[in-house]
Amino acid sequence: MNDKWGLFQKFLITQEQQVSLTDFLVNSGVIIILAIILEFSYIKCGRTISNRRQFAGTFLLIAFTTMLIISIVKSSLALSLGLVGALSIVRFRAAIKEPEELAYLFFAISLGLGLGANQTLVVVSAFAVAMVIIWGRHLLSYKGTYQNLYLNFTAKAGTVELSQIVESVNRQFGKNSLKRYDENKSVVEASFVVNSPKPEKLQSFKSEMAKYGDDIRISFIESKSF
Repeated sequence: MNDKWGLFQKFLITQEQQVSLTDFLVNSGVIIILAIILEFSYIKCGRTISNRRQFAGTFLLIAFTTMLIISIVKSSLALSLGLVGALSIVRFRAAIKEPEELAYLFFAISLGLGLGANQTLVVVSAFAVAMVIIWGRHLLSYKGTYQNLYLNFTAKAGTVELSQIVESVNRQFGKNSLKRYDENKSVVEASFVVNSPKPEKLQSFKSEMAKYGDDIRISFIESKSF
């Protein structure tokens, strides 16, 4: 019985293999290239109305960190158990507003998991298939149909209500998010993040709001400008 217990303890504390520095450096180069391609693909093909460029900037760090952790703990059961204990203390909290954001996060993590396990060929092949799916869907169905814009609306107080502005924005642009609304005795200001399916929608919205007065000011700014 003591011999079995001793063997079990030895199994827990003995590393089965050392991490190959060459393999780690090669996988690091691969993960950097794949993460940059993934970031570019999300910025161009994503359909969320949030700041995609800022969100995509986390993919490389998440993927590389995942790869580093797996590369270290895969050689030791004790380290693996220690990782479980550490994760029970450190909690990951992120404001995920869109399912698409969660999907890309899982994709970045899966790249790190695969390369950390030295499954480079499988990871690269799966990544290539995923890119074909993402870009194929984008080019076939969504190319040129979505553009993130900041819509800023200003008018004299009393000439238009917020409900009227929101109704018009919903009718012309569909999906949108009210980011700012200010009203005082002299002016009403509202800011939205909108999707503009077609350029003529911008002119249509401007013409629709012109009925509320000649002093109305409307500006559209590409979200990348911020």
